[in-house]
Amino acid sequence: MNQQAQFGNAQSQPTPANRGSLAVEARISRLESIVGEIGEAVLMTTETIERLTERVDALAVQVQHQGHQIQQQGYQIFALSDAVQTLAEAQHGSVEELEQLTKTLQRLAAAIEAVDH
Repeated sequence: MNQQAQFGNAQSQPTPANRGSLAVEARISRLESIVGEIGEAVLMTTETIERLTERVDALAVQVQHQGHQIQQQGYQIFALSDAVQTLAEAQHGSVEELEQLTKTLQRLAAAIEAVDH
């Protein structure tokens, strides 16, 4: 019984080899925990990058659409400027014709007055 008591007592008290093994297991467990945390962080980062990529893609499409709108507005402004220039030239021609018509009417009125007197 003494030997059994001693044997049982020896098993309950950690030996230097058991202490080293326990320390290694604790370190391995801690490393596994750290690796798990790193894995979770990588997954979260990947998901965040995917969401940001989708947002950037959506913004790129929006900017491209706005670029097309601006280009179309540029064409419209050019066409409007051309139309305004054509209108101004036509108005200038109309003013010249009105001036000639006014002069002709004044001569005609003067001729009629001369005949009446």
